[in-house]
Amino acid sequence: MEILTIRTTGDNMAHQPLPQIGGKGLFTKEIEDALLDRRAHLAVHSLKDLPTDLPEGLVLACVPRREDSRDALISRTGARLNELPRGAVIGTSSIRRAAQLKRLRPDLRIEPLRGNLDTRLRKLRETALDAIVLAVAGLRRMGLDAEITEILPEQILCPAVGQGALGIEARADDARTLNALAALEDDWARLTVTAERSLLKSLGGGCQIPIAATVARQDNRISLTAIVMRPDGGEMIAMEELSTSIANSSRAEAISIAEALGRKTAEKLLELGAARLLGEVPAGQPTLPAPQAP
Repeated sequence: MEILTIRTTGDNMAHQPLPQIGGKGLFTKEIEDALLDRRAHLAVHSLKDLPTDLPEGLVLACVPRREDSRDALISRTGARLNELPRGAVIGTSSIRRAAQLKRLRPDLRIEPLRGNLDTRLRKLRETALDAIVLAVAGLRRMGLDAEITEILPEQILCPAVGQGALGIEARADDARTLNALAALEDDWARLTVTAERSLLKSLGGGCQIPIAATVARQDNRISLTAIVMRPDGGEMIAMEELSTSIANSSRAEAISIAEALGRKTAEKLLELGAARLLGEVPAGQPTLPAPQAP
């Protein structure tokens, strides 16, 4: 195989908080263009970066086995989240993480943090940050497990939609590539991300309002827990919903059940007031403070 390295809009604007950039597909558009132009046969994405609506002619061809979807706290002193001092400064550019952290600890200060893993870890060592929050999956894939101070349970910090999963995208008419990728497909990973992405699509959520979701198995059913929040953490609407049984279902039937679960959970969240929260932040409005001068 030949690796085609592509820098995306999100990569090129690495010093600006994502909510201030706005828009969808910040880490995917240029890569998808390479697929459509036939410069590439397949594209490997972090699935949480992949919009729920794909360009015509492209499909989510494969979801390999999912890594841990949780978030990790890395602190300068080894203090866990509940041990950080009042007014501690935490680095993250995720409004989902920021909102949940502020709801748990209103005293915390949230500072924007962009860059690759090495850059973020270096900023923790070299700046006034007390801690940073990163995805467990990324740390593990880079062999940086030892940096983790605390893995935060889903009940404390609900993960992003698709976090920990890879999404391999290909052209719908490229039968040879699709057939090869089928060997990497993981059925449970496909079900979990299908439910989560169906929820996100039904909510119409972008990057301006914190939306989080996690899926678990309960006997022969799928459980989807989802939250929608104000960016300041001041209000949260949560919902847990169970699917119908997937026992004895074909793969296609199970995927359909997962999609229906996402839609149903979204409908209930909207009825509980999520529609109001989703309409509060105009597109492109910053929801995190701008970076401070050094």
